[in-house]
Amino acid sequence: MTAIISNVEKFKYIDPQQVKTYLRSHGWHQQQLRGDKADLWTLDDFEILLPLKPEIVDFKRRMAEVLETLALAENRSQIEIFSSLITHVPNITIQGFVTHIETPFADKFSGEITFFGVVIDRLRPIKTELADRDYIIAIKAYQERLPVLCTGDLIKENNIFILKNSRKFQLDNS
Repeated sequence: MTAIISNVEKFKYIDPQQVKTYLRSHGWHQQQLRGDKADLWTLDDFEILLPLKPEIVDFKRRMAEVLETLALAENRSQIEIFSSLITHVPNITIQGFVTHIETPFADKFSGEITFFGVVIDRLRPIKTELADRDYIIAIKAYQERLPVLCTGDLIKENNIFILKNSRKFQLDNS
């Protein structure tokens, strides 16, 4: 049984260029251009109509169809494929545990931390920079193994998740 993503809202964060790269690297062939709105891709008996413009009204639904077809063609879950394609999720709150704290920068009480949090389908390391009070909370959470919450813009660069514009870093008291 393969996992299916039912909330199509998440698909608005998939970059069509990232999907093109994925399709090329997995043996799919671009058949024809459909103007500037969509591309047609094929692999064996499968076809994908890839939407190219996120501002198109049915972009999210079309991208859901892309993931559904990829899941069938690769015999993998949509969640696994989604985690390969996602590169940016703005304004997300992640719960996790601080696993590493860099030595603070010399000029102020701040530095990079790494915490493990659930991103899409599994626990993953996430790097972020914190300063002042947030950095102190991170140290406490690390020392006492307390869960934390942090909001920011999640970016995947070279398969590393980075939480930019970190805010609302706090201990998770729930």
